[in-house]
Amino acid sequence: MIRTTMLAIAASALAAFALPAKAENGEKTAMQEEAAELQAPSKSGHVEANGLNYYYEIRGEGEPLLLLHGGLGQIEMFGPVLARLATERQVIGVDLHGHGRTRLGDRPIDLKDIGDDLAVILDALGHDRVDVMGYSFGAGAGFRLAVQHPEKVRRLVLVSGGFAQDGFYPEMLPMQASVSAEMAPMMKDTPMYRSYAAVAPDPEEFPALLDAMGAFMRKPYNWAEDVKTLEMPVMLVYGDSDMFRPEHIVEFYQLLGGGLRDAGWAREHMSQNRLAILPDLTHYEIGIAPVLADTTLPFLNGESRVKSWAEHVEGAK
Repeated sequence: MIRTTMLAIAASALAAFALPAKAENGEKTAMQEEAAELQAPSKSGHVEANGLNYYYEIRGEGEPLLLLHGGLGQIEMFGPVLARLATERQVIGVDLHGHGRTRLGDRPIDLKDIGDDLAVILDALGHDRVDVMGYSFGAGAGFRLAVQHPEKVRRLVLVSGGFAQDGFYPEMLPMQASVSAEMAPMMKDTPMYRSYAAVAPDPEEFPALLDAMGAFMRKPYNWAEDVKTLEMPVMLVYGDSDMFRPEHIVEFYQLLGGGLRDAGWAREHMSQNRLAILPDLTHYEIGIAPVLADTTLPFLNGESRVKSWAEHVEGAK
């Protein structure tokens, strides 16, 4: 069962990491076209933060957006979503602790520590304040950055993230707790491992990364009180078949102040925060679904796609 679960998680990165296949008629495949759209970074390098040497890449121009990948992934994990975001934003991608080109080191993986690290990275790159978007493990990192360094975050998008361990479906918890170096041999043929091995300073660290992530996932947490402290606009995004329970998703939104009352016909009681549940998506592919960029960009840009009833009537005159 654990192998099946990990292979399913690995499938979420398949479109971003697998080598593009050649079409039989010589034409480009959809994956080749997506790869071509992902421009080379305009800047890349490493920043030392609290004893770790984090790798980063910058693509695109515009308002800065810190983009944080999911567990056992790396910057390129977002695939077409990264390419789309970079058409409107200066996207700052970071390989998180122990992932991609950022080495594991001796420090345990902890989201609170990573939140502090990200603040150091932003300072080093000359950014006082940015928008932040994180997926899964990256959503947790972005959340901790916003809680611990709220002055650094203008708007926050959390994709398939939870505020407490019991937000997962119960059957997920023992699977997460079982993640360890023992799984490394069975993952050698997955896109997760292949993408890691292609860029990691030392691919032999992969078993140690699995041990570190397993230890991280076994620690219980509940950050409900921290959620209430967030004052910047926050958007929560999930698939309608996500690994988080619907009750947890609604509670998260309510802790942010949303979903507590009717918004009013003129939207006068509408929360500044947003909740999106995208159809036909699971936790495992939402990070590479093009609809994710189209859903989040209006929020990140402070725009609304709709008019109030009153505005609609007045505009019809």
